[in-house]
Amino acid sequence: MNSTLKKTFVWTCLFAIAMGFMESSIVIYLRELFYKNGFNFPLKGIPPFIARIEFFRELGTVIMLVGIGIIAGKTKLQRFAYFVLAFAIWDIFYYIFLYLCLGWPPSLCTWDILFLIPVPWVGPVWAPCLLCMLMITGSVFVIIRSEENREFKIAKIFWWMLIAGAAVCILSFMWDYLIFSNTKHQTWSVLSNQDLFPEIENYIPIQFNYFLFFTGFLAMCTAVIFSMIKPFKKLSN
Repeated sequence: MNSTLKKTFVWTCLFAIAMGFMESSIVIYLRELFYKNGFNFPLKGIPPFIARIEFFRELGTVIMLVGIGIIAGKTKLQRFAYFVLAFAIWDIFYYIFLYLCLGWPPSLCTWDILFLIPVPWVGPVWAPCLLCMLMITGSVFVIIRSEENREFKIAKIFWWMLIAGAAVCILSFMWDYLIFSNTKHQTWSVLSNQDLFPEIENYIPIQFNYFLFFTGFLAMCTAVIFSMIKPFKKLSN
């Protein structure tokens, strides 16, 4: 790894860690304002104005992570890999800082709301952390290989496995909430005058869809492993 690559890699990681602290600090403020008894389900609804701010804050976070990937990478593939790396480090350190500041989550099996777009993603903390470890492994490999060889590519079949696996994992996070909210017939949009997801005041997670999650995770894991051990040229013949 040359000095330029090391510098870019280190600063990308530092940026993601700093973002993780900012994310956790915002959640700490929200807890002081709305969740003084902690983050136990069911959670309180959030007023419309704060809800809109939170919606766009999450959107802004993703844009920032995409931006650091575009700035750091030299090729399209490398830019995407830096984005994935930054996203994974940001997410892991978000939980690290929350634990250091609040002692939360008390365990990796604790349920958490992971994301709010387009509906809440809910799951045990270990699930996104496991995905982040895979994302870090794959992205570091791609960054190094694409630096060594600008023509390095990932086979189409592996791209499809990664995309499909990610979609299934995301569905596993939304599954329990979608089943619950479907019975309430309530929807929220950024223009709504309702509290953010008012039905959440009655929502307690019941069961995480392990089958969906591990199906998606194994598809992604297989794509990463085979991309690392099988040269692209051999797969394309």
